[in-house]
Amino acid sequence: MADNIRKFRRAAGLSQEGLAQESGLSAGVVRKLEQGGDARVETLHALARGLGVTTSALFVTEAPQPVVGDEANRRYLVELRKALMPPVGLGTAPLPVPGAAADLSALRRDITDTHALYQADRYGSVAKRLPGLLRSAEASVAVLEGEEQQEALTVRAYAMLLAGKYLTQVRQYDMAYYALAESIRLADRTGERLMAATGVVGMCWLLLRQDRFDECESLAAATAEAVEPRISDAGAGQLSVWGELWLRVASASVRNNRPDVAREARRMAASAATALDKEHITFGENWGQFGPVTAELKVVEDLSLMGDAHGVLRSSGEGLLSQRAVNHYGKPSPANWGRHRLDVAKAHVTLGSHQDALAELCQLRHSSGHWLKHQPMARYVMSDLLTTRKRTLTQDMREMADHLGVKQ
Repeated sequence: MADNIRKFRRAAGLSQEGLAQESGLSAGVVRKLEQGGDARVETLHALARGLGVTTSALFVTEAPQPVVGDEANRRYLVELRKALMPPVGLGTAPLPVPGAAADLSALRRDITDTHALYQADRYGSVAKRLPGLLRSAEASVAVLEGEEQQEALTVRAYAMLLAGKYLTQVRQYDMAYYALAESIRLADRTGERLMAATGVVGMCWLLLRQDRFDECESLAAATAEAVEPRISDAGAGQLSVWGELWLRVASASVRNNRPDVAREARRMAASAATALDKEHITFGENWGQFGPVTAELKVVEDLSLMGDAHGVLRSSGEGLLSQRAVNHYGKPSPANWGRHRLDVAKAHVTLGSHQDALAELCQLRHSSGHWLKHQPMARYVMSDLLTTRKRTLTQDMREMADHLGVKQ
């Protein structure tokens, strides 16, 4: 990456100081990167904007760094891994995993209830329930025939979709990819078009998490074109999943220094949100909450990615994000709202308002403490707060650092 940055900088006719100025970074950061140092993806976004290239152009293939500290997760996820990806022997089928077939209506309700636990930040309960759900769905497919088997395949796709959502959230990406790919395949096979498109929305989220911006944009745009509804008579699920796909296009392109594509994608998402008129979620027909408020939250997220801290604070609580608008259109999902408040906390740290940033983190810890632990942005905000604060840390700051696993 150091060679790429140096090459693009020289092609642009910039000194290290000139690139720093164009990117809104310090010259020390540019020097560190050209000497082989590493940086957050947000820093690389800024550097790509200064160079006039896509963020993806800076990435290179290297040997990965050692994975340290994941031993506990391997133990925690043994049962889920066994249910999701059973071992394969010399035959074409996986070795059998014990599981009992269940009434499909009851199984579908159990999956819906488990998704509600996910939404309520009860990740431990989700992890414990998923292995049994996956095994029951698989067993039902094996013992049923005809139309009942087709329904069982749909229920299994639903279970895989939830597994993919949970595993992406807790950053177990290889397992998440398998679950989402299987969900898309099964839903497509059974003619569940909305569920298949919902799986693609999840797959794009996974690609974003892995900084695979080009693939995310391309996949989301192609799928949005394939499922584009007729706005005048489209159902809420159709509008929501189509809007979510455009949100993924926008998120990928703004991170990849393609602002023109991002603006058009945001416009398309806004048109879907306007037609919907309310926040909506029916998991399986769409991925998460979508509507006018959610679409606006993502516009403010773009401001954060562009480094416009004043714009983030100015936009938060205004227009579609005002309390009056939220009361009318409905509340966004806890995850989307939490991400927005992290953007606000980041803006406060950038502008030196440490106590305001900590207040945002404390509120999120109170409402979604387990979710917060899985957010790198929260750790970045806390790290920046610790680095830039010149006075002694308060007790609240020390407790928050401990909660997020940030070294003091």
